[in-house]
Amino acid sequence: MDHIDRALLERLQRDATQSYAALGQAVGLSAGAAHERVRKLRERGVILRTAAEVDPAAVGGGVLAFVTVDSTSWMGDAAESFAALPEVLEAHVIAGSASVLVKVRTATTQQLQDVLRRLYAIDGVSGTQATVVLETFFERPVSPLTAAAEQD
Repeated sequence: MDHIDRALLERLQRDATQSYAALGQAVGLSAGAAHERVRKLRERGVILRTAAEVDPAAVGGGVLAFVTVDSTSWMGDAAESFAALPEVLEAHVIAGSASVLVKVRTATTQQLQDVLRRLYAIDGVSGTQATVVLETFFERPVSPLTAAAEQD
């Protein structure tokens, strides 16, 4: 991956609806060359998907919590159990005192409580601890430009 691919990725992360002509112009390529580069990035699995970013509060996900999950056994095989809960947006096996870290969005704290009950019901889970987010300063995607600078 070269600096042009990284620049294309950075622009696509900001606005994936840009035309190939606009993308190409921004990085010094023709529309056709930009399209070919993006196609190859998809084929190589660098671009996983293209999606719309939705305001969580506008669709009933105003309560954000990070939940650490304690367990009595290895949780690395429990991915499907966590994925079965639609309110769980992310689940990560972690090192430290807890076994799994999950990101949860619900409309209310009562719904969060219900999710915690359902998490606790997963085989091997021995406890949960939720941290409710009061305000998010920012969220950002992985920067292909920063990653390139760190590798140099």
